[in-house]
Amino acid sequence: MIAITRDPIDPYRFIESAKKPETGGIVTFIGTVRDDGIEALDLDVCEEVALSDLNKIAEQATADYHLNTVDIIHRVGRMQLTETILVIVVGSSHRQEGFAACSWILEQIKAFVPIWKKDIWKNGESWHFSKEEGN
Repeated sequence: MIAITRDPIDPYRFIESAKKPETGGIVTFIGTVRDDGIEALDLDVCEEVALSDLNKIAEQATADYHLNTVDIIHRVGRMQLTETILVIVVGSSHRQEGFAACSWILEQIKAFVPIWKKDIWKNGESWHFSKEEGN
């Protein structure tokens, strides 16, 4: 599944769906809101472009890393500390391909998908528009 959602994400359902007879490894990345002195995080998205980009990333990863399954679910909207922002689950025949693919997918999302982050503090907020400003 490739999706953008405003709802909480249950990563375990995607892990379970990646279990296939030909899959020897399931690699997962779960990104959460961390405490960088913020109270909350707000993510905004150009949904049509972001979904297209996520699908292209998944297709490229599947071809390049010989994946059996790929799930990318990105949450947008307001989230509190420790809430899940992003889930990537890849199923591969071999662990090396799975680890490499999961890492590559994450870096591609950070570099190319139009999802913008706003840090929210007790006394203000600020938008981050490029990966160079911090992740």
